[in-house]
Amino acid sequence: MLDVAIIGGGPAGLSAGLYASRMGLKTKIFEKLTPGGQITLSSEIENYPGVCDVKSGLELMQCWPAQAKKFGCEIESNEVKNITKEGDVFKITLVDKVEEAKTVIIATGALPKRAGFENEEKFIGRGISTCAVCDGFFYRNQEVAVIGGGDTALEEALYLSTIANKVYLIHRRDKFRAAPATIKRVLSNSKIEILYNSKVKKVYGEQFVDGLIIQKDNQEIDLKVPGVFVFVGNIKNTDVLKTDDGFICDMCEDGSVCVDLNMNTSLSGLFAVGDIRQEAKKQVVCAAADGAVAALEAVKYIDNQGE
Repeated sequence: MLDVAIIGGGPAGLSAGLYASRMGLKTKIFEKLTPGGQITLSSEIENYPGVCDVKSGLELMQCWPAQAKKFGCEIESNEVKNITKEGDVFKITLVDKVEEAKTVIIATGALPKRAGFENEEKFIGRGISTCAVCDGFFYRNQEVAVIGGGDTALEEALYLSTIANKVYLIHRRDKFRAAPATIKRVLSNSKIEILYNSKVKKVYGEQFVDGLIIQKDNQEIDLKVPGVFVFVGNIKNTDVLKTDDGFICDMCEDGSVCVDLNMNTSLSGLFAVGDIRQEAKKQVVCAAADGAVAALEAVKYIDNQGE
């Protein structure tokens, strides 16, 4: 039996794996994709403490799995389908087996939201993207549109401005919800044109995107661009917590997992960390801190169970 089963291998999960295994707990991380999480898709990370050089998300996360393994943490490529608890034992149902654990740390993160305009699903992967690092190259020396007004949207607009001739930044409000330093960089970038108070009605094209129709004030704008990048938030990956009649633990109104300051959920021995938990700050350093806190609490929980 595992002491700690960690579901998800992003910054929060890897940090939890590092701390839990270093404290002598039998620990395993289950990650269905490549360890590192969504941050590996970010083009620039310049605010992680102690890392003075600007790095890509992939570069920042490169050594984290090896560091966790160094202390005995196992990392298994497998998908968790469901989690239940019988007595004091958690049952983790995977694709091909069932594992048991004394504690579980959920670090499954979130997925990009859809903006909800006409033809969005039709053109995903055919001109619509949620990853500038992945797909920006295809629009070198062309014009592209970015939809959103938070940190991610602005950061990706800045990245795309190094590739594209012009970036239209489309935001439904009259001001951004992003870090002041990022906003300042966007406003001073001559290759970024901002369209405030604007809503995308639809994208159009034949096989691939040819352009999009924007509603701005009382007029429609036909923006002819081949690439549209959508950054309007995320959806929590909570499927593993679902039961026949709800969830295994308390959930918040926004779909996140309710936790206390020590990452405890309402179910004893179950912790939630990173973007999946309530009021997540969506910063790598915060996710890593969540993981460390949860691991320390897992140790305390196991020690108390043995008394």
